[in-house]
Amino acid sequence: MNILVTLRIQGALLLFLAAALLVPVPFSLYFADGAAASFVSSAAIALVTGTILFKGCRGSMELSVREGFAVVTFSWLFYAIFGALPFVLSGSIPSFLDAVFETMSGFTTTGSTILTTIEGLPESILLWRALTHWLGGMGIIVLSLAILPMLGVGGMQLFKAEVPGPTADRLKPRIQDTAKLLWGVYVLLTMVEVLLLMFGGMNFFEALCHAFATLATGGFSTRNASVAAYDSAYIDWVITLFMFLAGINFSLHYHALRGRVRGYFRNEEFLCYLGITLGGTALLVFLNQGTVYSSLADNLRFSAFQATSILTTTGFGTADFELWPVMSQYLLVFLMFIGGCAGSTSGGMKVARILLLFKHVQVQLFKLIHPKAVRLVKLGDTPVDRDVMQSILGFFALYMGVFVVASFLMAATGMDLVSAGASVIATLSNIGPGLGTVGPVDNFAHIPDFGKGVLTCCMLLGRLELFTVLVLLFPSFWKK
Repeated sequence: MNILVTLRIQGALLLFLAAALLVPVPFSLYFADGAAASFVSSAAIALVTGTILFKGCRGSMELSVREGFAVVTFSWLFYAIFGALPFVLSGSIPSFLDAVFETMSGFTTTGSTILTTIEGLPESILLWRALTHWLGGMGIIVLSLAILPMLGVGGMQLFKAEVPGPTADRLKPRIQDTAKLLWGVYVLLTMVEVLLLMFGGMNFFEALCHAFATLATGGFSTRNASVAAYDSAYIDWVITLFMFLAGINFSLHYHALRGRVRGYFRNEEFLCYLGITLGGTALLVFLNQGTVYSSLADNLRFSAFQATSILTTTGFGTADFELWPVMSQYLLVFLMFIGGCAGSTSGGMKVARILLLFKHVQVQLFKLIHPKAVRLVKLGDTPVDRDVMQSILGFFALYMGVFVVASFLMAATGMDLVSAGASVIATLSNIGPGLGTVGPVDNFAHIPDFGKGVLTCCMLLGRLELFTVLVLLFPSFWKK
């Protein structure tokens, strides 16, 4: 394990974070919110630390698979720690642990918050919260590969370790070019949503923050009541559309922009994702009609928004779904486990994995009836490699294992059964709101420090899809 190369890349990433920390400064000066000094100080700390690590840790930039895992995991930890500084220095979140929780929630696009009053915060702090979403949505490493040539060596190891899904799609032979294309699509969709939200009545600042949170499937809003505060059907439908788009594999968006729109409907994972979205919305409309909403138009609007928000793990809210029928709540919990497509900014287990698990079960049942038959698991027309299938089965078992253990630890803090389990799935799937005391109109401020630590770990595990983080716990990982 080459510690020097790992630390040197951490230094390079901190230099980029230092630049990102300066982005809210002009907004702070414009709004005269008094937080500019906290961002400048935070940037200076990140700059000095990054320079020391980058200049002081010399060595080969060749990365093995093991170093790739270490670089990605420690990058997210460093970003959560240093990204928390503006919250602490500005006094917006005095507790450092709470600030790290909020920042990790931002970068991992979870959207869980310990803040009880959001609208009273400085505008630049709200922008930084949204910006952590946007940077973390497509991925810190992916962005770095696009703009920092020094990370070009060994880039595929980093790309595979960070990009969500069973496999990592390469759009170009050079991984740096792939990263640039993905971020190009990401920026374009963000700009389009900003314009559409401004057309619906949001000012530029609010539109920018909500677009950052939507395309990253994060869920941090500038309002206490989230998107419900705007009470606008137009804004609800625009955000619903872009949440749905953010839950699709971004390589499909790239091909569509190149004129290959039919690629969506030739992709089995997308068709399954579309079916789950439409089916979940239709079922919620059926369950909520007459019991929650008397108007079909309102029912469709709120049900579609909430189904898409939960499935894509965005976590925005326009309704308190804890007041919905129990069956509606169960359906939303089911969607929490699924998530969006592989290669999207969504969390969860991913549609591709769920689809392949069902196909694997079908094959096993078929073999019980026809023991001598040869039948392969396929995604579309492509047979799935045996190693990939084993990885998916291992991921599913590990995911459920982490969910059970973390829920037990949260229950040990004194939380009730529903709240303990909901808080874990909300953070492990990077959703944000859960049920019980962490429901859509509640927050995570009341959770003890130990519980916040557990949930912070769940956010990181969920964003990096378990293996990347947990492999570091094996002693053999650190041996030469």
